[in-house]
Amino acid sequence: MTMASRPAEPAAKLFFLSLVACAAAALAAAAGAAGARGDQYAAMTLTVVNNCPFTVWPAVAPSSGGEVVAGGGFELPTLSHRSFPAPARPWSGRIWARTACYPGPNGALHCATGDCAGRLQCAGLAGKPPATLIQVTLHHGGERDQTSYGVSVVDGFNVGASVTPHEGRGVCPVLGCREDLTATCPGELQLRAPQGGGGGVLGCKSGCEAFGTDELCCRNMYASPRTCRASNYSLFFKRACPQALTYAHDSSSLPHDCAAPRELKVIFCH
Repeated sequence: MTMASRPAEPAAKLFFLSLVACAAAALAAAAGAAGARGDQYAAMTLTVVNNCPFTVWPAVAPSSGGEVVAGGGFELPTLSHRSFPAPARPWSGRIWARTACYPGPNGALHCATGDCAGRLQCAGLAGKPPATLIQVTLHHGGERDQTSYGVSVVDGFNVGASVTPHEGRGVCPVLGCREDLTATCPGELQLRAPQGGGGGVLGCKSGCEAFGTDELCCRNMYASPRTCRASNYSLFFKRACPQALTYAHDSSSLPHDCAAPRELKVIFCH
């Protein structure tokens, strides 16, 4: 199946919506408390590091109606980083790397993985699978100022990634999917470059993206936590990256309870 004939809503979208729903009450309470106090939370920095041996184009997308951060996307050459202020009020969103990109007319940017409608700045648009996602929720839990974060390969994999909180209180582990799954991806899940571009594996699709069935996509009668189960394809990702979320109702193997980190650092190809 080609990327152009995408069969279904990405399964990571289902997971992300459930993450947002679970955090919504806490975010609303935190926002209300902040508004009542007339102040903001402690300053936090988001840092994105490109440790890959090639340029990537990170994208940052808020959940619906959220503040756009860092313009929504930018170019990041190999072995470089970019830091920018995190929103000072409750916020949730995702960060991912776009790869194998080339410029188009009128400032367009077209990418083989993670593309957001041909734009450099995604402005809230989701990325086109396969793409490894960093998912974060900032400033929830009221005065506790909690930060939740994780790595998802629910929508497939394009580069290894990790997320590290610095100077937080509580349980603040490093979470990641560091293996290069393009090297071991099953043939039926591979996204390959055209032969003219070398024919190499650019990404590893999810079972949902590759086959589009209700069961693999956790939709319709398979949409509940009871009926949405791990598949052979999600288990491939889980064995390589046990800390990552691998299907829509998966849960992290490494819980965290992290409050008020000074910095949240995302590293690609870590």
